[in-house]
Amino acid sequence: MMAGPTDLSHIDTWVFDLDNTLYPVSANLFPQIDLRMKTFIAELLGVELDEAFKIQKAYYHEHGTTLRGLMINHTVDPDAFLEYVHDIDHTVLTPNPALRHVIESLPGRKLIHTNGSKDHADGVLDALGLEDCFEAIFDIRAGDYIPKPDPSSYERFVANHAFEPRSAIMFEDSVKNLKPAAELGMVTVLVQHESNAAAVDPDVHCHHVIEDLTSWLKQAINAKTPA
Repeated sequence: MMAGPTDLSHIDTWVFDLDNTLYPVSANLFPQIDLRMKTFIAELLGVELDEAFKIQKAYYHEHGTTLRGLMINHTVDPDAFLEYVHDIDHTVLTPNPALRHVIESLPGRKLIHTNGSKDHADGVLDALGLEDCFEAIFDIRAGDYIPKPDPSSYERFVANHAFEPRSAIMFEDSVKNLKPAAELGMVTVLVQHESNAAAVDPDVHCHHVIEDLTSWLKQAINAKTPA
């Protein structure tokens, strides 16, 4: 694993995860979603919040997302779930003009690949001031509700947006979500933070491990490494 940018001259497609990647964990946005998810499960199954939390995390680890587990085990309407859990306050995020500048400066295509909904992604991007920085958002609906890290999600993403994975780079805060990207030939960048630090292992599918997305992208641009 490497920290700084190396030769990225072959990169023409920049792929970004959304939550806890484009904004810091310290923004405390995702805890709102977490609470909404366990509340949804508690009401659906008639259990206490503590039990709902256990179910939520079990489904996440087994199926990639809580939603996928609920669909398989309880035939939950995915749209009802997504609408409920993403009804949150995005204003805890603040505009990030420095990140906007570097993303705008990246040569090539810029795409979002998220296990969340497009509505949620739009809310996040609007709050960050990045609403017009990306060509497209590939959300969980576009992936037919099959989440990362299922390889079929990446295959559908690549097919939908017609890019060569070996000319792409992916930024993620989930170690396991970078493995299928690396297997397709993408350069992979793990955005490390206090919530995922324990999961970091010197594995070949994490080509770079960074702490500050904006600074790393700025180094790449300043070094004139991308084409």
